[in-house]
Amino acid sequence: MSQDAPSPDLTTSPSLSAHPSLSTQNAFAGRPSLSDADIKRLVRSENADDRAVATHKICRVMERAELSDPDRMAAHEIIRMLAADAAELVRRALAVTLRTSDLLPHDVVMKLAQDVITVAVPLLTHSPQFSDEDLAQIIRAGGPVRQVAIAKRDELSERVTTALSEHAVEEAVVIACANDNARFSEGGINHVVDRFGTSEVLHSVLINRKALPISISERLVHVVSSALREKLITRHAIKPETAVEIVAATQERATLDLADQAGANPDPQALAKHLMANGRLTPSLMLRALARGHMGFFEHAVAELSGVPHERTWLMVHDAGSLGFRAIYDRAGLPGRMFQTFRMAVDTYHVLTQEAGHLDPIRLQERLIERFLTQMPFAPREDLLYLYERLDRDTKGGAWTKSVDAKTADAGILTAKAA
Repeated sequence: MSQDAPSPDLTTSPSLSAHPSLSTQNAFAGRPSLSDADIKRLVRSENADDRAVATHKICRVMERAELSDPDRMAAHEIIRMLAADAAELVRRALAVTLRTSDLLPHDVVMKLAQDVITVAVPLLTHSPQFSDEDLAQIIRAGGPVRQVAIAKRDELSERVTTALSEHAVEEAVVIACANDNARFSEGGINHVVDRFGTSEVLHSVLINRKALPISISERLVHVVSSALREKLITRHAIKPETAVEIVAATQERATLDLADQAGANPDPQALAKHLMANGRLTPSLMLRALARGHMGFFEHAVAELSGVPHERTWLMVHDAGSLGFRAIYDRAGLPGRMFQTFRMAVDTYHVLTQEAGHLDPIRLQERLIERFLTQMPFAPREDLLYLYERLDRDTKGGAWTKSVDAKTADAGILTAKAA
C-alpha cells in the first residue's frame, strides 16, 4: 500500500462531521496535548508521516480521556477511519499506540490482526480485546509470525496453549512453554512432547517450568541429557522406582563406557571382578556389553558368576556347542527366559567377526548392534523391552541378584533369585 495515499476528508464525511464532538472538536481538540493543527493534519494532510504523527497524538488523548458514551462512540468512529487508512504507517501508529487499550472495537482489532505483520504483531502480543477463541482461531489459520506473537503474550489460557501445542511452529511452542503464566493442560504438554520431543531447547524450558505433570516428568526423564535429567529429578516429581531405575541405568552406561575406553590393553577380568564385588555384574550389563562386541568382558563375567576358570568358560562359550553354552549359562545363574537372546548374541558375534573381521573396532561394533537388534525373530517384544529397560527384574518385579543356594553350595552352582 502507498505510504502517501490521501486520507478520507473527515470534513465531508457525513457519519463523522455530523457528530457534535467531531464537528466542534469539543471532545478532543480541547485536550492540552492535542491542538487544532493535529486535527487538521489528520483530516487533510496527504502525507502519511504527518497523518501517523497525528494518529499517535489523537489515540493517546482518546485512550487517556474519561469518555462519555457519545464520546466513546465518536472515538470508535475515528479509530475505524484510521484502521482504513491506505498508509501502513498510519495503521501501525494506531496499533502501537492502542495495543494495550480496551478502546479498540472488537471488529477493528480482528481486522488489524489480519493486516501486515508490522500492524498485526503489536496487537496480537498485547491487546486485551481478543477472546481466547479469537486467539485460537488466529493460531490455527495464521502463519509462524502471528503464532509467535501470540505466544509472547503475558498470560495464555489452556484454550490458547492447546491451539499452540497442536498447530504452532516450534519457536512459538517453546516461547509459550517458557512462560509459567501460560497454562497448559496435561494433554497439551503431552502433545508438545509428541511433536517436538527431540528438541533440547524444549527439554530445557519444560524442565525449568515451576510445575510439570508427573506423566511429563516420566516421559522427559528418559530422553533428556544427563545434566537436564538431574535438574528434572530435583525440580519435579517422579515415581521413586523411576529414580532408582535412572540411577541404575546411569551406572550401567558408565560401566560400559569404561569398557569401551579401556583401549588397546583392557583388563576385562579385573573389571568383571570389580563389578561382581560391588553387586553390579547384572544380566542387562552383560548382554549390552556382548551386543557391543566386548566378548572378553562377557567371558570373564560368566566365569565370575559361575565360579568356573576362564579357560574352561571360554571353551564352553565358543567350542562346546549349544549344550556347552547352555550349561555354563545355567551355572552362572542367568535368567532362563533370556537364554535364546544371549545365544543369538554369541552367534552373531561369531558370524560377524568371520565376515567383517577386517573392520575397525568402532565399525564392527556398529554392525554387531545392528545385526543383533534385527536378527531376533523369536524374541518376544516384551523380552526386548525388558532387555533395555527392566532386564534386572524378575517377573515379580524383584531385582536380580546372584546368591549361593544352600542345597547346592557344595557343587558351586549359582542361582538367580528375586531380592
